[in-house]
Amino acid sequence: MILKNYQFHYSLTGTLDQPLIFFLHGFMGNIDEFDEAIKLLFNEFYCLTLDLPGHGKTQVLSEDEYYTMANTADALINLLDELKIYKCFLVGYSMGGRLALYLALHFPERFHKVVLESASPGLPTAAEQLERIKFDTQIGRKLTRIFEKSDFAVFLSNWYNQPIFGYIKNHSEYDRMVESRLQNNPQELDKSLRFLGTGCQPSLWEKLKCNTIPMLLLVGEYDQKFISINTEMAKICEFTQIKIISNTGHNIHFENTLAFVENIKNFLSAAN
Repeated sequence: MILKNYQFHYSLTGTLDQPLIFFLHGFMGNIDEFDEAIKLLFNEFYCLTLDLPGHGKTQVLSEDEYYTMANTADALINLLDELKIYKCFLVGYSMGGRLALYLALHFPERFHKVVLESASPGLPTAAEQLERIKFDTQIGRKLTRIFEKSDFAVFLSNWYNQPIFGYIKNHSEYDRMVESRLQNNPQELDKSLRFLGTGCQPSLWEKLKCNTIPMLLLVGEYDQKFISINTEMAKICEFTQIKIISNTGHNIHFENTLAFVENIKNFLSAAN
């Protein structure tokens, strides 16, 4: 669908009479990110997925500023309007979780409940943001130098060596996941990192204190960094609950799809 400044590649799965879940994938993911989870959900939920700017087949048709969180969020709300979806559930993973939190805090009237998987409200201080921007710039430079699929595969292998991902490389479907990541354009990923990365996004810590939407925070047992972040999030927001998923790292929906789906179903169906 072509909107002002964007051409979104999206998909709807399920039947219209079911409650709708809007899924937002993580960095280097795409429209297929939640396929296995959706297979277990589509009998009870109508599911909307898409490629975020800088990923998959979605195109930004204007200046690079339209990769930013604020502009991307506005575009996603416009997309929901075009699809006549005026209120829904929202699920976001990692980068998509940060974006989901931004949407929930700036457009609370559009979402019933929100599930954030391995997400954060950004960095609280300017010094931390600057340090992260420097780190992301280094990663971006590596991405801009990738023109061969083999080089991209090496980049991905190094990426998933990060401690937050735990033992993801031991997963039987790891190679399939990497193959899906390889469908992205590294130069476009660089733009996403530079304009939608953790360092350049607005800090949402203060705004989170005023949240009134029920939120479920999912974090993996091996992802100590995000356990700490999400524990702090739950402390400052009374409408937020945290659930630590055993034997998983950062990418819970991939490593333990059944637990991911079970927690989503229980949370979305519970009366609040």
